[in-house]
Amino acid sequence: MADFQVIIIGAGLAGLTAAIHLSRAGKEVLLIEKKAYPRHKVCGEYLSNEVLPYFNSLDIDLEKDLNPVRIKNLLYSTQNAKSIETPLNLGGMGLSRYALDCYLLSKAEESGAKTILDSVENINFKDDEFKVTLSSGKELTANIVLGAFGKRSNLDKSLKRDFIQEKSSWLAVKGHYEFPDFPENLVALHNFKGGYCGLSKTETGVVNACYMVSYKSFKKYKNTEDFKEQVLFQNNYLKDFFKNVQPVFEKDLSIAQISFQEKSSIKNHILMLGDAAGLIHPLCGNGMAMAIHSGKIASEAILNNFKGKNIDRENLENVYRENWNANFSKRLKTGRMLQTILINPILASTSQNLVKNFPYLLGKIISKTHGKPII
Repeated sequence: MADFQVIIIGAGLAGLTAAIHLSRAGKEVLLIEKKAYPRHKVCGEYLSNEVLPYFNSLDIDLEKDLNPVRIKNLLYSTQNAKSIETPLNLGGMGLSRYALDCYLLSKAEESGAKTILDSVENINFKDDEFKVTLSSGKELTANIVLGAFGKRSNLDKSLKRDFIQEKSSWLAVKGHYEFPDFPENLVALHNFKGGYCGLSKTETGVVNACYMVSYKSFKKYKNTEDFKEQVLFQNNYLKDFFKNVQPVFEKDLSIAQISFQEKSSIKNHILMLGDAAGLIHPLCGNGMAMAIHSGKIASEAILNNFKGKNIDRENLENVYRENWNANFSKRLKTGRMLQTILINPILASTSQNLVKNFPYLLGKIISKTHGKPII
């Protein structure tokens, strides 16, 4: 008999959501996370309101318990600071991962999920059961394993996933800043040479600034401050922001080797969730909601195909793969296309002029990267 019915590797948004959903449904769940909470993560920290109906069904009330900033509008500017602003149909929340992840972890434990701090060294599937080996030397068995270990992990190497063999040229940098004059109801996306920067307030009142840049563009400069002054400041919106803020962190957070290549949603019978299954470009502003939604899709597939001690694994995997593709495949492709356009100055300017002449197009673009309310 397995130690657990479900082991979830990684306590990000996808893993935490699945842990809550499955535990509430009576499954024996173990959640493995390698670092303690609360902690900050490199993230845009904008969460689409599409998740609210689903979270409410799990008795998760973000608005009451965390008091997030309510965001209703998007401001976009090109490298030369030409801008356009539009309402966001569903709207969203400004919410730090520092608060959100810690809160969802407490909800998972309240729901009955067991949690441990450790790193997973290896996962083997044999005789319809998983053996999970931890860095502490402990071995655990499970009927089902969910991989929610993020954008890039050593586990991707041990599983020999295709995308991990190729180096990625993207780097993300994040900081929190005091800037009281920044509008609470706004998420801003500002283009600069080689990348783009998102700005929005969090529940603490500070502004989260997270920018994505090609490593080729970044490596010409000694540090993030030089890069800001020489590159980001070419966009006057970003120059005005960074010239008038007070940093909250002693040092910016950063993460490298971010891959937007296609990934398999299932590998060696492990269901991949969130960024481990596919990463949408941050400029689409919907990665947090997609991670949560993937946790829901996986949980429902498991509950429908895992009755008592019996697992219809073939149907479980087929259902998860089909639902994942139906909900996210086109959105990821749209994100890759948008990135190609927005980091090219000529294409970015041309597209903005087109949107200014035909404003309804921006709404169409947003709808292609955002989902509908998750019921």
